[in-house]
Parts: sequence; structure tokens; C-alpha cells
Amino acid sequence: MNGSAPPIRRIAAISMHTSPLEQPGTGDAGGLNVYVVEVARRLAERGIAVDVFTRATRVDQEPRVEIAPGLTVRHVPAGPFGPLDKQSLARYVCPFIFGVLRAEAHNEPGYYDLVHGHYWLSGRAGLSVAHRWGVPLVQSMHTLAKVKNAALGEGDVAEPEARVRGEEHLVRYADRLVANTDTEAGQLMRHYGAEANRVATVAPGVDLAAFTPGSRAEALHRIGYAPDSQVLLFVGRVQPHKAPDLVLHAASQLLDRRPELRSTLRVMVVGGDSGQATAVEQLRALATSLGISDIVRIDPPQDRATLAYYYRAAAVTVMPSRSESFGLVAAESQACGTPVVAADVGGLPYVVRDGETGVLVDGHAPEDYATALRRLLTEPRLRDAMGSAGVRHTARLGWSATVEGLLSTYHAVSGTRSLAAAVNL
Repeated sequence: MNGSAPPIRRIAAISMHTSPLEQPGTGDAGGLNVYVVEVARRLAERGIAVDVFTRATRVDQEPRVEIAPGLTVRHVPAGPFGPLDKQSLARYVCPFIFGVLRAEAHNEPGYYDLVHGHYWLSGRAGLSVAHRWGVPLVQSMHTLAKVKNAALGEGDVAEPEARVRGEEHLVRYADRLVANTDTEAGQLMRHYGAEANRVATVAPGVDLAAFTPGSRAEALHRIGYAPDSQVLLFVGRVQPHKAPDLVLHAASQLLDRRPELRSTLRVMVVGGDSGQATAVEQLRALATSLGISDIVRIDPPQDRATLAYYYRAAAVTVMPSRSESFGLVAAESQACGTPVVAADVGGLPYVVRDGETGVLVDGHAPEDYATALRRLLTEPRLRDAMGSAGVRHTARLGWSATVEGLLSTYHAVSGTRSLAAAVNL
């Protein structure tokens, strides 16, 4: 920590492509949204004001929305109102930068002490405003184009070269890069040439007040299932990258092997369309073609209090993502006492302890997931033991630990002139 650094009073957080006010689980809203608002809320509680700049998507949005004392979301008009895919958003980074600078211009010089960018588009904007203000830029990528492109699923679209170049530029000029896990830190260094001394590993957290163990019988009742139901749960955006289709294929194979499970087995998907407007309908069509539409239910994204009941009701949460920088869903599930069967990719091995809090599957073959699920469904003692271990494991993953790590990172660069300014970008 830089002992001579001035105190951090106010941070500009940039989340251009998605607002922390949006419900995670549909469109572009996901774990990043949760991360931004949870971190900002806890920083504000410690007396550090946070303004989150995001693109305005409706003409009737208030320019400023205070969601907690010291935490304000600022809507910046940039491009047409309404949803835009991330590729289209790239062309509106410049007007977004102008909007952020214009909003800040009403304040005294030195109003913000630091900029924290979330995702590469926000980083592009953050680099420019940090340069203009002469303050450091801390950048969280959240996902990496090169990693995603190396793990594309069927129907996935490769990340564009513009994003790859943009991430390379940020790796070169951001004052600090925040990685969610050691795995992501290694990817930044290996694939992007990041310098080790400019990468800080700070794990995201889980809301341990909202996601807690509870009565499974009550939870099944709350979400409308019979007491003997064995629920396989998928939570997240319905898109090829998250692989909800694999959950359906695995359930179908599981029933082929153990047809007696059909009377109690249920597949619950909690999420909405992402990437294409017909993603949910395509998933329903797949359930029909596999002959399991009678056991598959798709619910829209839920608020966290309600989502906790889904986790508690589930026998197993399934997370077969093609890549994952952390795996917030896995952490939330385990905090509720429900084991996880997940892909052995990215940050998931950090969240899910293989054989202890869940099962990690190498690859994306439905038969391998079916094997792991069959064992957990037919060995309740093992499932319960993993659930208890998951609660203990996630107890150390609260958001307070995340904020402590970020504050250490912020103080390390606080008061320094931004690297981008130093090279006069």
C-alpha cells in the first residue's frame, strides 16, 4: 500500500454496456451487474462515494438515481435508446465518453480520485476519462475474448477482433488489472502479455445474508413443486456460452439410464433470452424434441430473495459454461447448501471444490454430466455432505473480503498519475 497516497474519497465506476439496476439473467445483465452494485454499495458504506456511469437505454430515465447513500447510478445518453448488442455499442463509446466528461465538468477539479472500468467497452471509456482527469484506471475485464473464442459452443459467435485489440490496449495501459482468480490472472499474462506486478487477484463475493441454507420442503412448496421432486437447476442467461441445452441433454440421458427417476426428476431453468430473442423458445423446442418437455420448466430471472428458494429447492445446480471467470451462480448455490455440478473451466475450480462441494466435469459431453448427476441424485448422503461443505466453503467468499482486496489495489495506485496520461495517449 502507498502510505503517502491521499485518501480515496470518490470513485467513478464505468459499466457502459449494462446497468447495475438491471435484473441479472437476461440480455447482457449477469454476474457483472451484481459485482458492480455489491462492491459499490459496500464502498459507500465505508464512506467512499461511488458514481456508476452507464448508458441510458430509455428516454424517461433520470440522469441520476441514488440507490443508497453515497451510491449513484448516472445514465449517459450515447446512441439510440433501447437495447443494443455489444458489437453495436462499440461505435458509441466516443459519445459515451463525452457524456461522462460533461457530467463531471460541473464539479470542482479532482472530483474523482480513481476510475474503475468493468468489461472492455467500459475500459475504453475509462481509459479516456482517466487520462483526461489525470487519475489511475483500475480495470476488471470480467471475461476475456481470447478465452471465450477458444471455447465456443455450437451456435456461439466469436468475439470480434476489435474486442481483442481493445483488451490488449487495456492490458498495456491500465494502471491495475483486477483478475477474479489466479486462473484469470494467468490468462491475462499468458494470452495478453500482462505484467505480473500490474495484475491483482481479487475474488468476487456472494451475498451471505441473502443466500443461506433453509428448508428444502418449504422451498419446493414456494416454487410450486411436489415434496419428492428432485430438481436439476440452471440459473443464468439462456445463450450457447452458458450451455443450458447441455442440462437438457444430460437429463434426457439420465432418464434413459434410470427411467424410474421420471416421476420425480424436474429440470428448472431460471433465466431469459440473451444474444437472440428466441433463445428460450429454442430451449423449449429442444425439450420437446428430447421428449422431456413434461419435466422442464423455464422461469424468468428472479430477485435474490426469491432466487434463494430456487437454490434451496434444488437437489443439484448445474453450471456447464464453456468458460467462466468466476462462477457467481455456483457460489450462491453452495451458500444455500446445494451442491454444484460444473464444467472444469476458468474460475469454477476455485468456487467448486471437486469431490467436496460438488463435481467438476472435464469437457462438455452430456453423458459425463449425466453420470455425475446420477450419483448425486441416488446418493443422498453424499449430496447432503457436499451441501454442508459448500456452506462452509462459501462462508469465506463474502463481499466484504472482495472490497478489502479492491481497496488494497486502489490504494496501491492512488495519487499516481495515470499510465495513459504519462504516455500522452
